[in-house]
Amino acid sequence: MQDTRLNILLTGIVNQTVNFFRNPWRRLSLNIIGFLLGFFLASAISSIAGQAARWDVTFAFFFLIFTEGSNIIIYKNRNPNKPLWRTTLNALKIGFAYGLYLEALKLGS
Repeated sequence: MQDTRLNILLTGIVNQTVNFFRNPWRRLSLNIIGFLLGFFLASAISSIAGQAARWDVTFAFFFLIFTEGSNIIIYKNRNPNKPLWRTTLNALKIGFAYGLYLEALKLGS
C-alpha cells in the first residue's frame, strides 16, 4: 500500500489502540464491558420484542443466528492466543445468553 497521510494516520491509530490493550487489566475491563453490554442488549431487545408479541419468533431466530455465528467465528481456530476482538465478542455473547436466561426466569415466575 502507498504511504499516504491517511494510511499513515490510520496505521498509527491502530497501532496505538493495539498497544493500549496489551495491558491485561485493560483487556479484562474491555471484556467486562462486553459482557455487560451483551446483558443490557438481551434485556432491551427482549423487552422490545415482548411489547409486540408477533415478533417473538423472528427475534428468537435472529438471536440464534447471532449466537451460532459468533460461535463459528470464536471457535473456528483452536489457537490459545485469541485476538482481542474475539475475546470481546465471546464476552458479549456470554452476557447476551445470560441476559436472555434471566429474562426467561423472570417471565416464568
